[in-house]
Amino acid sequence: MKKNLLIIAICIVAIFLLHITVELFLPAQGRDTYHEIEIPKKTTFREAVDILGDAKLIRDKNILLALGRISGIDKKLSPGFYSIWGSMSPFAIFKALRDGQIIEYKIRVKEGDSIFDIADTFAEIGLLSKGDFIEMSKDPHFLSRYNIASESIEGYLYPDTYKVPKGISASDTIGMMINRMREQYSGQLLARTEELGMTVNEILTLASIIEKEAVLDSERALISAVYHNRLNMKMKLQADPTAIYGVKSSRRKITRADLLRKTPYNTYAFEGLPPGPIASPTVKSIVAALYPANVSYLYFVSKDDIRHHFSTTGEEHLNAVRFYREKRKELEDETAVSEPDENTS
Repeated sequence: MKKNLLIIAICIVAIFLLHITVELFLPAQGRDTYHEIEIPKKTTFREAVDILGDAKLIRDKNILLALGRISGIDKKLSPGFYSIWGSMSPFAIFKALRDGQIIEYKIRVKEGDSIFDIADTFAEIGLLSKGDFIEMSKDPHFLSRYNIASESIEGYLYPDTYKVPKGISASDTIGMMINRMREQYSGQLLARTEELGMTVNEILTLASIIEKEAVLDSERALISAVYHNRLNMKMKLQADPTAIYGVKSSRRKITRADLLRKTPYNTYAFEGLPPGPIASPTVKSIVAALYPANVSYLYFVSKDDIRHHFSTTGEEHLNAVRFYREKRKELEDETAVSEPDENTS
């Protein structure tokens, strides 16, 4: 009798273990179909299991619930969108939930990007249209929410690569970028801002111009010194990138007509800093804006696409401009001569 009961008990345990094995490791769907499952914020693990059950991705909810309690995932479920295939076993689905393998977008804000460039990136991934992005960037309530004392969020979005969960709002994504800027621009840098008697917006504005002008890190503090010296002497900054801000892409050539155009940001038309930043500066440019080199330079001109020549007097600057223009022309002429004529066989 006891032997028979033992056999029955063993059979029951074997059947139970077989059931668990089948339910955990055999896909509920035999076909390799794709499912995008959304687990909303504040969803409990039980509710998440119900969502999976409704999608016919699991058969026995109780087994997954028990696994959730044992692992503790029922208390730390990551909300978001999950990529689930019909060929995945319930255990593989459970691991995706446990590891928080949500669908993410990568958004890259490059050094010197303007809000117009960033708006294009948002539009490309379908997070927000360019028009809506620009509108939000200037919304007074949004600016107040993040304590931004400027006309827009320009300059407050830190250059970096962001992993953004699918389903996150555009405003929260932008907030993430603003918070990253605040992480970089803090502590000693804020103390230095007060020491200079400048505002955060003024430093970010100056840093954004430095970001657009500098290629070499070694020149950032020198370029900063030029602008600080000009501000102190009440001279116009005459920073080329400000002339085309909001008018055309910074990737296009700056013309004399651009320099003569009267916009609020054009430092050829108005004295002092523009009303706000013209691009997203890196912390290197912020540091340069806060700690200019101890030099008396008032001018600089591009030697090539990388380096600059710095001058103290207007006469020295004009001579440098003529010299490097002639060098560029000579280089262009040499290049033209070295290229074969397309009409020559």
